[in-house]
Amino acid sequence: MARGSRSSSLSSSNRWRYLHPSYYLKRPKRLALLFIAFVCVSFFVWDRQTLTREHEVEITRLSEEVTRLKDQLQDLKIQLGDVGENMDFGVKTTDLPKKNVMPDDPLDVQRREKVKEAMLHAWTSYEKYAWGQDELQPQTKNGVNSFGGLGATIVDSLDTLFIMGLDEQFQRAREWVATSLHFDKNYEASVFETTIRVVGGLLSAYDLSGDKVFLEKAKDIADRLLPAWDTPSGIPYNRINLQHGNAHNPGWTGGESILADSGTEQLEFIALSQRTGDPKYQQKVENVITQLHKTFPADGLLPIYINPHTGTTSYSTITFGAMGDSFYEYLLKAWIQGNKTEAVKHYREMWETSMKGLVSLIRKTTPSSFTYICEKNGDSLSDKMDELACFAPGMLALGSSGYFPGDNEKFLSLAEELAWTCYNFYQSTPTKLAGENYFFHSGQDMSVGTSWNILRPETVESLFYLWRLTGNKTYQEWGWNIFQAFEKNSRIESGYVGLKDVNSGVKDNMMQSFFLAETLKYLYLLFSPPSVIPFDQWVFNTEAHPLRIVTRHDQPEKSGGGLSLQQKPPRRFRARKEGRLTDN
Repeated sequence: MARGSRSSSLSSSNRWRYLHPSYYLKRPKRLALLFIAFVCVSFFVWDRQTLTREHEVEITRLSEEVTRLKDQLQDLKIQLGDVGENMDFGVKTTDLPKKNVMPDDPLDVQRREKVKEAMLHAWTSYEKYAWGQDELQPQTKNGVNSFGGLGATIVDSLDTLFIMGLDEQFQRAREWVATSLHFDKNYEASVFETTIRVVGGLLSAYDLSGDKVFLEKAKDIADRLLPAWDTPSGIPYNRINLQHGNAHNPGWTGGESILADSGTEQLEFIALSQRTGDPKYQQKVENVITQLHKTFPADGLLPIYINPHTGTTSYSTITFGAMGDSFYEYLLKAWIQGNKTEAVKHYREMWETSMKGLVSLIRKTTPSSFTYICEKNGDSLSDKMDELACFAPGMLALGSSGYFPGDNEKFLSLAEELAWTCYNFYQSTPTKLAGENYFFHSGQDMSVGTSWNILRPETVESLFYLWRLTGNKTYQEWGWNIFQAFEKNSRIESGYVGLKDVNSGVKDNMMQSFFLAETLKYLYLLFSPPSVIPFDQWVFNTEAHPLRIVTRHDQPEKSGGGLSLQQKPPRRFRARKEGRLTDN
């Protein structure tokens, strides 16, 4: 026991010696190590204290900034009357300048809800009878795959559902896209139709919702379309097999590519390059403009046929209707999409040149002096205008602000005159719905030519632009009248149908996907505040899919010269957005 106590006492004494200075004075190496350890610990403690103080200062600064922003937001809400908090729309904007905000007229609210109900009726009917197929045949209550089974109505409707705040319907559509939309199909697709409906619809849904599933699907289908541009000139073939990548032109064109079909992919493919960071999409479609610029005529009017091998135009009709129209539309809108910078200036210059050509095609009827756009064949003019060309008033109004004063007013006035003519396309028939095209005769004004109506949006589109840009509520009244005519003549228990004849009112058996994508969307926006999809932030593709404006600062490619080639006139009618007619 004594030995154990002594051992314990010695052990305790040995531990305490490390605290006595004399221990270290006899051992200088250990003293140096102790000093270094002391310095390190002191530095660490000082550094932590400094970081803590800086952190507290930063938190204080951020708290003050949050308080300041809250105060600014509250002031903004007071100025705008809480517009952003109370809007019943899919897209909410609380940071708009006060000058861009209009009070929400109770009549507009009522009419907007009626249009929303019409969209819900069309969509619910599609869900019930044709879910997953391209389009609904309402009279026979079945679906039809008019676009190869790409779910055209679903993809075309995504942004309309989102903007209208139909969230449950949008989510069901989103789930179908995520789980059931596949493009590995042995199907000969129209490059143009697939681009404006599917690529455009998916990109718009992505821009609105931020859901990457839409961007991934857009990239997938665009990659399958890209081989269409692999031609000697870069002018694309207009049809391609989605599974095998074999591209060609329809036989009825004589092997030629179509102007509108080849020059109406810029918005979608430029947007896709911007969203993915892959320049290949933009390069393909901008090369088309480079090629066309080489032989761009002084009046800016191109025939509807282009040789994909040489890149030169062939002898054929010049028109702002079927097969020509949206090429001119995209010249303007590519400039807007790039935020009107130097990088996209050449688009605007080409568009202004084409508008000089458009003015040369303008004529007036007698006795009522309706303004219309002729078609041109060689040196002769045809007094015919497609309803499809009724996009032109909206295009002119949208582009008028880019002109100097004088020209600005001239083109806006022309837009208003053409819109009056297009509205009268509707008012001139017993059903108050427009036919597909009109002819003009001296002393008789206008007469309907092809008399079907397939729920097209072009006139409503122009009324929407003119109302937004002028504030003239007359355009809202005209749009409401057109909507009521659709409700009276085209609405049935299982959806909406077109008319085989606007004079007799006999119905067809097709609800075109663009009725949901365009006609109803433009009507809804016609009665919505301008803060919903504002023009300074969005540009609409030709299928009414809004895409975000992204400022461009890249350098455009320079253009050279080229040769021209002649070809026979077209042998078959083709629409701007190819509608499907049925005999049922």
